[in-house]
Amino acid sequence: MPDELLHLPVVQSILAREKDTPGALLPILHAIQDAIGFIPEAAVADIAHALNLSLAEVHGVISFYHDFRTAPPARHTLRLCRAESCQSRGSEALAAQLRGHLALDDHGTSADGAISLRPVYCLGACACSPALELDGQVHARLTPERLRALVSGCLEGETC
Repeated sequence: MPDELLHLPVVQSILAREKDTPGALLPILHAIQDAIGFIPEAAVADIAHALNLSLAEVHGVISFYHDFRTAPPARHTLRLCRAESCQSRGSEALAAQLRGHLALDDHGTSADGAISLRPVYCLGACACSPALELDGQVHARLTPERLRALVSGCLEGETC
């Protein structure tokens, strides 16, 4: 049985509980991602059928919201602020450093599945720019050296 199919009982349980809720699609997608860690492709047809939506409508919502994932998440998520304050203090150079070091793009995951890079447009740390959020913890006044140390810690299996 493919790995994605292992998650279908969880999906069916969530659909049974939420399908009659007005505006159920977003709560269902959030519940599935909270339970499984991502929204399996194999679940999209079941979601569409339960809500009387087309596959395109469900895919459209999943792809529109950047926080929904369709593949298992990396072990660590790095969200680099790309808003004006952080840009003016060097976040673009830090982004280039990350892309080069991890060999990924702005929405990518490292080949070993250790780190996902996600741009965000304000972490609320403008007075301490540039900033990033690593596994929910904000790190501010970043330098290339501090960023390298944070990423190296993640890659070496340390707590980030």
